[in-house]
Amino acid sequence: MTVLNKTFAALGVRDEIVRALAEKGIETPFAIQELTMPLALAGDDLIGQARTGMGKTYAFGVPMLHRITTDANRPLAGAPRGLVVVPTRELCLQVYNDLCGAAKYLTAEEGRALSVVSIYGGRPYEPQIEALRAGADVVVGTPGRLLDLAQQGHLQLGGLSMLVLDEADEMLDLGFLPDIERILRLTPDDRQSMLFSATMPDPIITLARTFMNQPTHIRAEAPHSAATHDSTEQFVYRAHALDKVELVSRVLQAAGRGATMIFTRTKRTAQKVADELAERGFKVGAVHGDLGQIAREKALKSFRTGSVDVLVATDVAARGIDIDDVTHVINYQCPDDEHAYVHRIGRTGRAGRTGVAITLVDWDELPRWTTIDKALGLGCPDPAETYSSSPHIYEELDIPADAAGAVGTPHKSERRSSRRDGDQKSGDRDGAGADKPRSRNRQRRRTRGGKAATGHPETSASTDAGDGGQQAANDTANGAANGEGGHSAPRRRRRRRGRPAAAQPGADGTATAVNAG
Repeated sequence: MTVLNKTFAALGVRDEIVRALAEKGIETPFAIQELTMPLALAGDDLIGQARTGMGKTYAFGVPMLHRITTDANRPLAGAPRGLVVVPTRELCLQVYNDLCGAAKYLTAEEGRALSVVSIYGGRPYEPQIEALRAGADVVVGTPGRLLDLAQQGHLQLGGLSMLVLDEADEMLDLGFLPDIERILRLTPDDRQSMLFSATMPDPIITLARTFMNQPTHIRAEAPHSAATHDSTEQFVYRAHALDKVELVSRVLQAAGRGATMIFTRTKRTAQKVADELAERGFKVGAVHGDLGQIAREKALKSFRTGSVDVLVATDVAARGIDIDDVTHVINYQCPDDEHAYVHRIGRTGRAGRTGVAITLVDWDELPRWTTIDKALGLGCPDPAETYSSSPHIYEELDIPADAAGAVGTPHKSERRSSRRDGDQKSGDRDGAGADKPRSRNRQRRRTRGGKAATGHPETSASTDAGDGGQQAANDTANGAANGEGGHSAPRRRRRRRGRPAAAQPGADGTATAVNAG
């Protein structure tokens, strides 16, 4: 990665922003930041293209904060002046935190602090609406919730000075393009626009031509450079599905292994792998679509703070997770295409650091992997057959020879606690029902002749009254079986074939039916 010699101060950035960045240890801009800032600070539209992990957030965030606080003709009055549209909730929080940090010492009118507000789905509307009413100078949000609040009249976009589309190619992949076009129609024509993307597929180019004014296209690397990170060492193994967890357990014991991300293709597999690794003693969290937003934020916070050092995630959930010190990425399942592969391994080797990426390819995934290998020119179309006991994996990944399949006592899984979060999505199905079969079976237990199929009476007494109610129910059932009186149910008259029963006078003078046949 090429890093030039200018500082943020030399680029003309406000002293307050320079001071805030310096406190975070950020003094020298990366290539994408230095190349874009002169144009962005001058008010030009631009397209920034760079691989993930190269500092795109500050490339648009710093110019946005600088321009909206130095425009004397349009003072900050609490209506949104800057808007950043991102594809996922996780990226929304990441950008929001970065902008809040950079705006730490900036003030608006009457000395109030500059306000940055995050807007995304999966959380209640009311706090976000209240934050907008209280005044929002910069808004960071996901397309669906932004459009929803704008259509309800809570989010006013008519006063925007700057609009940014971040990770535009991912928004295209997630189907957000129609929502983005609706949002653009609500913004003024004289705004400054910036678009950042790792790749530039045709629909994104068309979108840029539609809403941008003669944008300058900036690449932070040579066009012929490899799509994957040069600082990331990549390994590919052909692994059997039944041995993958065992193999991953060994990889997690490699020398120098720090924070690690494991990618799966499905939500159910993500939770299954997280649960199994937790049982083996690893500190692991999970992020996938079957978890509520609170649970996902809790897992990410634990991963960032080091409470857990292994995070299992699906592709969609992991987009926008920006953690610089990830040392290893493991593709537990082969990604869908070369773009997903680049995004996955881009979680490591960030900000000039080195990393290790390991891809496990099952036999039925070989055709997909061959396509990825060819597209990226990785030179490994036929990975070596590998098991958890294969000697070469211990040598290549620096795994101790005595590494076993577990490292200690099982850690408490976050699975059940995460299901109880108040914002759990009621419509989730895949993977969400893994804890429910037993409760469903209890609800569906059928009875025959007033008795449960299992032989236990299904009565309210046995359900609600505890041990005493169960004993009473059993006594009732026993009494009925032995012909005893009391609370036993009345006997049903048995219909018999032959002549009808004749009435005979009983000892007390009453008529008693006697079988005549």
